[in-house]
Amino acid sequence: MPKEDILKEYYVSMGISPEVFDFCSQIEDTLTGRFREIDHIAECNQMKVLAAMRKNRLSEGCLAPSTGYGYNDLGRDTLERIYADVFGTEDALVRQQITCGTHALALALMSQLRPGDELLSPVGKPYDTLEEVIGIRPSSGSLAEYGISYRQVDLLEDGSFDWEGIRQAINEKTRLVTIQRSKGYASRPTLSVDRIGELISFVKGIKPDLICMVDNCYGEFVELKEPSQVGADLVVGSLIKNPGGGLAPIGGYLCGTKECIERAAYRLTSPGLGKEVGASLGITPTLTQGLFLAPTVVKGALKGAIFAANIYERLGFRVIPDNRESRHDIIQEVEFHDPDLLQAFCVGIQASAPVDSFVRPEPWDMPGYDAKVIMAAGAFVSGSSIELSADGPMKEPYAVYFQGGLTWEHAKYGIMMSLQKICETGKVRVL
Repeated sequence: MPKEDILKEYYVSMGISPEVFDFCSQIEDTLTGRFREIDHIAECNQMKVLAAMRKNRLSEGCLAPSTGYGYNDLGRDTLERIYADVFGTEDALVRQQITCGTHALALALMSQLRPGDELLSPVGKPYDTLEEVIGIRPSSGSLAEYGISYRQVDLLEDGSFDWEGIRQAINEKTRLVTIQRSKGYASRPTLSVDRIGELISFVKGIKPDLICMVDNCYGEFVELKEPSQVGADLVVGSLIKNPGGGLAPIGGYLCGTKECIERAAYRLTSPGLGKEVGASLGITPTLTQGLFLAPTVVKGALKGAIFAANIYERLGFRVIPDNRESRHDIIQEVEFHDPDLLQAFCVGIQASAPVDSFVRPEPWDMPGYDAKVIMAAGAFVSGSSIELSADGPMKEPYAVYFQGGLTWEHAKYGIMMSLQKICETGKVRVL
């Protein structure tokens, strides 16, 4: 039996109809050139990570655990030097004590800002979970409660920066500019590293002492360079997204100037202690190996995103980015304008998972969001969005945000299963 037929038999036995398989296979055959570009970027980033590990003399001794205060933890300190080299910064803070991406961003903001300062977002409203951190939605312990004000300048309708609005928004109180690279739940383009660099140059030209912080979540290793290499003072992200490579079970990172990292470390632990404490408890091997695998894992996720964009655009849905645009994060948005299709997509992703494939996702009131959210994530690490996952708020435009896939092959199957479940609603047919 030809190998193509053997593969098709596997997919059919796992719930994919012959029609969906054939439709998706035809689209996959058109993506060879795009996939070759992604392979090149991944190889360059793999060499960058490997070079940093070799330069910093990563050794077997670095993988040993520490307990208690964690003084002189060789592995923890070495990993932070590796991160600093990979991201091109003076210093880094990489800790499992940082519980998630929102925690990492809150730590960054709260460590750099002081009462009377103002925070500026020149790229519109930040991701939903930061609204309570900032105080846009009142919450105990927010920046607003500490006398830190907030101002934002929305992007223009075409997704470009409102240069004049940004100029007018910067004032004597403006201390930190926060730039969210990825789109969150907004239907706007993800910012490329070059565009971020252009924005940083503009705001520092107006006020040179501004701290420019980039929320780098979902963007690591997608391009050949990171925002810290185009002027960002601080880049922040989660280890259960791209840089953890699917192995990190928890954690976050901050890479930036020595002053910014020192302030963040004092906020994370205690003034006077900073980076000197924080036991690794045996987690260093997974954080380090996860970073080593990250460029390859991100490569698979990117291929999955491009595959999904081509499939759903062919079926007439609006996709962001579209099937021709360059990629600057691993997230693919598909707008359904139909709650049934949004839910069916998530049911398909969950059904294709290695963990909890038998569970049916339902919308729920997730903390930090202003509408019910449906999430599909049958992951080895709970909440890990570098693993195959999809989610979206149950409100117009009923858009799903798809991301992850530890391997291209799994991402491919997940997307095919999402289409299978959508076809089973009777509202969509493949031609």
